[in-house]
Amino acid sequence: MRHTSYTCICGSGMNSSVLHYGHAGAPNDQTIQAGDLCLFDMGGEYYCYASDITCTFPANGKFTPDQKAIYEAVLKSSRAVMSAIKPGAPWPDMHRLADRIHLEELTKIGILKGSVDDMLKVHLGAIFMPHGLGHLLGVDVHDVGGYPEGVERIDLPGLKSLRTARVLQERMVLTVEPGIYFIDHLLDKALAEPTQSCFINSEVLQRFRGFGGVRIEDDIAVTTNGIELLTCVPRTVEEIEAFMAGQKL
Repeated sequence: MRHTSYTCICGSGMNSSVLHYGHAGAPNDQTIQAGDLCLFDMGGEYYCYASDITCTFPANGKFTPDQKAIYEAVLKSSRAVMSAIKPGAPWPDMHRLADRIHLEELTKIGILKGSVDDMLKVHLGAIFMPHGLGHLLGVDVHDVGGYPEGVERIDLPGLKSLRTARVLQERMVLTVEPGIYFIDHLLDKALAEPTQSCFINSEVLQRFRGFGGVRIEDDIAVTTNGIELLTCVPRTVEEIEAFMAGQKL
């Protein structure tokens, strides 16, 4: 494996909330500070096939309580989606499932309040995850075939960013990449919108301004009864902290 599949995304601190941070005009040049979260979205190419994996980890090797809470919320949605994937499952429903779990967990943390069902009706999940859940993967990192004839894009916040809205089939290969991000202009927009601001605990949210974001991205193949996980990296908080402390997993 000698080549990357795409220009790597390597953000730290606030830049971890920039979905495609770093390019030729604005390279990854921020110094990583102790206490930062690092979000590294990188993939190797093997015999012309792409991989696409994102890991989020603390620069100093230890999650803070807030970092741990957000990370575990995203990990919970990732694993729930993987458990739900099977042939016949509509991909937009997997995105909706991730949104629901994010909102439930953000409510437990105290950032949100009220009915999760009502939050979903006003698309509050798209404030915290403004991108699609994942995409087809193959000879291109964003592989073709996402919208064949007869498959229409869903023109709703969050869902309109999906790179496919297909019903899953056996042997499809996709990424599963939920994330929670604290993006100032999206948060300010939600706070200015009464139908969304009524669910936000502004005092708690203020603590997360400048937090950045967490994304967990895995590659999977759809099998007869579920998935084959193609990614092998430390994923739980305990695994990441042990790995960064030099322990064998």
